[in-house]
Amino acid sequence: MKMLLSLLLLLACLNELVQSRTLHLDSCSVNVHTHELRKYYSTIRSNAIAEDSEVGVKLLEKSLIKDVQDGQTCCFLHLVLRFYVERVFSNYASSEPQDQRCSSALANAFVSIRREIHKCHCQCSEDTQRKVDSLHAEFIKLEISQAAQKAVGELDTVLEWLEGLKTLR
Repeated sequence: MKMLLSLLLLLACLNELVQSRTLHLDSCSVNVHTHELRKYYSTIRSNAIAEDSEVGVKLLEKSLIKDVQDGQTCCFLHLVLRFYVERVFSNYASSEPQDQRCSSALANAFVSIRREIHKCHCQCSEDTQRKVDSLHAEFIKLEISQAAQKAVGELDTVLEWLEGLKTLR
């Protein structure tokens, strides 16, 4: 009996780790493993922030994400994920092997989400494109590895926004 209870407890814990949320993005929906994203990010967060020497610079203002227009959530998320996959994770380097593994896992998770979003055929407004262009503009003002370090440190903003999106039940 004890063995059965232990097995059930283990299964419940594993289910929580792989549990995904179905996010409603305008006219489509995608599955996102926010718990997994948080787990990987929490491993690298403190080092990313500690190694950020550009404390006076902010790449990703919370207001930028908070003010996404109705009907532009899908597009904005697609563009932000593309930015992180193509510009940030590809240039992020940590001296800690565990951090490298976790950043690779985050990048792979972002690629998977992007693949799902691609099926949605999001339409981007000029305003949404301008918002993401401003993120790119701030990014390229810094030396590339420092910019990537800063963007990883600010990933909390993206994850908080993702966690706040409407889910389908």
